[in-house]
Amino acid sequence: TSPELQELADATGGYVSDSLDMARFGTECPSSTLIVAGVRFMGETAKILNPEKRVLMPDLRAECSLDLGCPADEFSTFCDQYPDRTVVVYANTSAAVKARSDWVVTSGIALELIKHLAEKGEKLIWAPDRHLGAYVQQQTGIDMLLWNGACVVHEAFKADGLRQLRAEHPDAQVLVHPESPLDVIAQADLVGSTTALVKAVQELPAKKFIVATDNGLFHKMKLAAPDKTLLEAPIMGKSATCVSCAHCPWMAMNGLRNLARVLETGDNEIYIDEAIRERAALPIRRLLDFARQRRQVVLGNSDA
Repeated sequence: TSPELQELADATGGYVSDSLDMARFGTECPSSTLIVAGVRFMGETAKILNPEKRVLMPDLRAECSLDLGCPADEFSTFCDQYPDRTVVVYANTSAAVKARSDWVVTSGIALELIKHLAEKGEKLIWAPDRHLGAYVQQQTGIDMLLWNGACVVHEAFKADGLRQLRAEHPDAQVLVHPESPLDVIAQADLVGSTTALVKAVQELPAKKFIVATDNGLFHKMKLAAPDKTLLEAPIMGKSATCVSCAHCPWMAMNGLRNLARVLETGDNEIYIDEAIRERAALPIRRLLDFARQRRQVVLGNSDA
């Protein structure tokens, strides 16, 4: 989201974080109405964990390429072909896809959870991000079938361009979100969720960073470490023809103007079939319980 919306949320007692943590914040705040300035799966996640509250969005057309690339009916058919496999889906999915899963994960806890499942000898279906799935599989060695989805922002980062930028700035450390391709991840000094990347900029001694994630995160990074220099990792296109230009086109649909309109009208409400909502809540709560047991904080894709 824009720096203006992030600042407004911070200034008015709101919250800026990933979809699951925002949804948990919604359960703790006393408001009967939540406004989620993000993409649809974020609003749905808030509704899944807060069924008694109204959940509104500035623009219901704000989607996510990972969500769109994993239609619930096709995914369910795919899962039916492998009934012996545990189904793990990323938070960047629809309520219906979450309802078909055994676990919902964020990038911040994906490795820890998959290592746990690998130790139990489980075989997995992973959806929808093939790059994050490939990274997790590489790190854990688990038997995993990957759904063929990708984030339009992170898939655009290119290894050759990153290699060249690193040569131009040898004093910079490279921070990469795990939704990026493996050959980009291979060049990283640190791989992590959005929260982990912000923390790295703040705590690592380097004064300059090359960052491979949505440039909407740069505002939070600059607030956390105003004395650090941030460089955008190269993408596949540097003209008007690039797919994302390192910024989610759907997140950009949220603005002060349509937020004001929703505050005035109270429309753009998120509705979820109750049977789907109940089923989708199970794998989310399973993850939250796992995180509590491991004493970890579930943070990650503000990816989404």
